[in-house]
Amino acid sequence: MTPEPAFLLHKRPYRETSALVDLVTFEHGRVRAVAQGVQRPGSRSRGRLQPFAPLHVTWVGEGELKRLRLMESGGAAAMLAGEGLLCGLYANELLTRVLPLELPVAEVFAHYTALLDALPLPEARAPGLRRLEVALLEALDAMPRFTDSQGSELDPQCRYRFDAASHAFIVADPGLDGRTLRLLASGGWDEPGLAGPAKAVTRAALAPLLGSRPLRSRELMQKLAASRNRRSGA
Repeated sequence: MTPEPAFLLHKRPYRETSALVDLVTFEHGRVRAVAQGVQRPGSRSRGRLQPFAPLHVTWVGEGELKRLRLMESGGAAAMLAGEGLLCGLYANELLTRVLPLELPVAEVFAHYTALLDALPLPEARAPGLRRLEVALLEALDAMPRFTDSQGSELDPQCRYRFDAASHAFIVADPGLDGRTLRLLASGGWDEPGLAGPAKAVTRAALAPLLGSRPLRSRELMQKLAASRNRRSGA
């Protein structure tokens, strides 16, 4: 196969000197593979196989678990720290948890690549995450329908909450007003004034896909926010 652009999403030890890895790739979506010998001291591949670093990879195998054959660096890793790093960990955990194996998701890959460029910039993080989440929901045919459960247009004067069963919205108070939801429907996911509602909608739409197990990265973000609040109130 031709070497394929990829990023590491998750890695854990496998047997004595190998690692079991999840990658997001340009043409094949999420791929799970064994990276043989990568845990061996002195392995050149060990330094390449890092989060947020572009790779070019090939693999062999017909089943769900592949074996990496080629793994070359595609450039330097994104330099992330603090909140930017936690946002990157969230993106990796989200794709690992939600993407089925080998579902082609070129749009998701493109938005993930763009997100890594955005994460060092505080003002670009939330819009980048929302664009990735929307691309993921669209790829999984789980994007909210911005209508009520009967397919009717949302009333700007009413309040609504997302209904996972219908992928639409039902009248609820408290909830998001219909005017805001209609702005999101028209593509306003990265508008600064819609940041809170956009996050609420994507989180509600992703919840059924994630199940009941909490995201570790989200817990770390909450701890960071709590720590900041304590310091600011001291």
